[in-house]
Amino acid sequence: MADKELTDKISASKQKTLNICKFLSDKKAYGIVYIDVESKTSLCDYFIICSGRSATQVKALAENVDEKMEKEHGLTPRRKEGVREGRWAVLDYEDVIVHIFNDEERDFYRLERLWEDGKNLTRYED
Repeated sequence: MADKELTDKISASKQKTLNICKFLSDKKAYGIVYIDVESKTSLCDYFIICSGRSATQVKALAENVDEKMEKEHGLTPRRKEGVREGRWAVLDYEDVIVHIFNDEERDFYRLERLWEDGKNLTRYED
């Protein structure tokens, strides 16, 4: 991949990440972080991790991101899991994977700890 193509891809992935973080923040998700994992896995470029206060909010956050990404960007996740249960929802947008947890599940899995190296985790704030 040429340098310009690589830069454009990274920029597009980061912009998608920031858009999703904004959608989550608008619906009162908390503890929003994004982790640059491009050099750590071939799964995606970024993980977004956040929390909802209840199963209902976890579902609503996932549904809002799904709806906004389709309406505003013409994108649908290639896979989504756990939305109905509302404990841990995953939306896979190829280069960005969104994890929306309730507190108990987030504490149990600790994805931030598994993937961050001290330099690649950013706390999102509007």
